[in-house]
Amino acid sequence: MDEQFVSIGKAAKMLGMSIEGLRKWEREGRLVPVRTVTNHRRYRVADLNALMHEDGQNPALDTRCILYARVPTKKQQEAGDLDRQLGRLMAFATEQRWIVVAALTDVASGLNEKRRGLHQLLGLVRERQASLVVVEYRDRLARFGWGYLETLLHAFGVRVVVIENPGKDDQQELVEDLIDLATSFSARIYGKRGGEKMASTVRQALDALAQEGALE
Repeated sequence: MDEQFVSIGKAAKMLGMSIEGLRKWEREGRLVPVRTVTNHRRYRVADLNALMHEDGQNPALDTRCILYARVPTKKQQEAGDLDRQLGRLMAFATEQRWIVVAALTDVASGLNEKRRGLHQLLGLVRERQASLVVVEYRDRLARFGWGYLETLLHAFGVRVVVIENPGKDDQQELVEDLIDLATSFSARIYGKRGGEKMASTVRQALDALAQEGALE
């Protein structure tokens, strides 16, 4: 039977790696391709299969991670909170000697379903580009529905790593999420003006409670 070969692009896809990663392996002598007469790399399918676990899992993915950071407001982003959060995640991944596939961010509420960074994360997961997702707190990834999202990621062989203990929620963000939730439901029932009115009412009530010290 003739030996099978694939291009560097197909080899990278099979292993869930970048093309540059394969070139690095070649320099290290870990996976050496053959060269065509036009000097293009070709990889033996047998060599690629040998790098995979017997159960079909890809060992090259074991230390590949996606970092995800989020802040709820533009003001926090401008204050540098998002950059600092991402920096802490990067430092943690470096300490663990993990390979960072992507560092994704969002400036949005944890209730927002249209977060660009989160959708990019899910796209990479579907493409099996990593086996780890690293966040600072659970609510950075999702304020509600955490269990559903974690189950979905696990279905693709992805584990979520939370580097801080839960229960350190930012009070102001919780307030903003409560307002967003009330606004969304009211808008669906009473229309846009009704939603805006409800948001104003909830905000006034929460401000009054804060002044009385009930939210301390």
